[in-house]
Amino acid sequence: MPINKLETSTNRHHGEKNTLRPALNHRFCIAPMLDWTDRHARYFLRLISSKALLYTEMITTGALIHGDRERHLSFDPFEHPIAIQLGGSNPADLAFCAQLAEDWHYDEVNLNVGCPSNRVQSGRFGACLMAEPQTVADCVEAMIKAVNIPVTVKCRIGIDDLDSYAHLQHFIHCVADAGCSTFIVHARKAWLQGLSPKENRDIPPLHYDRVYQLKNDYPSLNIIINGGITSITECEQHLQQVDGVMLGRAAYHNPYLLNEVDHQLYGEAKIKRSRSDILLSYLPYVEAQLSQGIYLSQMSRHILGLFQEIPGAKKFRRHISENAHHPGANSDVLQTALNFVSESV
Repeated sequence: MPINKLETSTNRHHGEKNTLRPALNHRFCIAPMLDWTDRHARYFLRLISSKALLYTEMITTGALIHGDRERHLSFDPFEHPIAIQLGGSNPADLAFCAQLAEDWHYDEVNLNVGCPSNRVQSGRFGACLMAEPQTVADCVEAMIKAVNIPVTVKCRIGIDDLDSYAHLQHFIHCVADAGCSTFIVHARKAWLQGLSPKENRDIPPLHYDRVYQLKNDYPSLNIIINGGITSITECEQHLQQVDGVMLGRAAYHNPYLLNEVDHQLYGEAKIKRSRSDILLSYLPYVEAQLSQGIYLSQMSRHILGLFQEIPGAKKFRRHISENAHHPGANSDVLQTALNFVSESV
C-alpha cells in the first residue's frame, strides 16, 4: 500500500517544514477543458454552484515560464475553490510553475497525465507519461516539495497496449509513493496513435469497474472518477464507490444541471431559481468585463447551453450567436435573448 507523504514536506520555495493545506473536497468537479473552461466560463459556472471544484484549462510549463503569466494565471476570487492544471514533464519546471500557482492563490495544482493529442505528445506530457510512472512520480515529488497547496494527478486507465489493471495499479502505486493522494481517473484508455483527441473521448470503452477497484485496493487515496457521466443521478451512483466525480462536456453543454449539485451532492439547502435568474446574475460581470475591453462573444459563448431543452432555446442561442460578435455588443444582447425562451423553475 502506498504511503501518504502529503502530511509534511520540505518546502524548497520557503526553505522550511510545512504542513500542507487540507485536501479540497472533490465530490463534484468540472473537468479542465481546453478552449472551454476559461475564466469567463468558470465565473458563470460558479454562479450556479458554490461547491463544485473548478479547473482551469491545461497550461503548459513553457507557457508560464516564457509567456504572458498575467493572461494565463488571472482569475476572479469568486471562482474559488479553483485548481490549476499544468502540462509538463520536467520536475524543476513543474515545481517552479506550481510555485507560481500558489503565489496566485490557486487552491490546488493538478498534473495532466491524460491528454492524448499529438501536440501534447510531442512536448512529452499528457497521456504518454502513463508509460513513465517514475517520471510522473519525480514531477509530483518536486511539486509537493515546492508548495503548500495540494498536488493531484489526472490520468487515464491506460494507453495503447499498456491497458491492463496491473499497469494502472503500478502507475498509481508509484505516483502515490511520491506523495500524491488524489487521482482523477478518466475511465477510458487513450490510443496515442490512430484516434484524435475527440475520438479518444468517445471510442475507447468505459471501464468504471477499474476505477472502483482502485478505490478498493487503495482506500486511503482520494479517487475521483471521470468519463461519460451526464447526470446528477449517475453522480450519486458513482459516489457509492468512489470519493468524487468529474464532469466535462455534460456540465458545459447543460450547465443548469449544476443547479442541483449543492443540494443533492453536498446537502445544502435547496435554492429555487430559474435559468433566467442565473443569466441575469451574470450580467454585472459581463458589463465589468466589457468595460475592460473583453468582447461579449468571449463570454456569451459559454452560456449557450443554459436553456437546453427549454422552449425557445434554439432562438435564444441563435440570437446570441448572430449578435454577440458585433462591434459594441453589450449585455442588451443577452437580455433580448431571454425574450425567446419560456421556462418554469
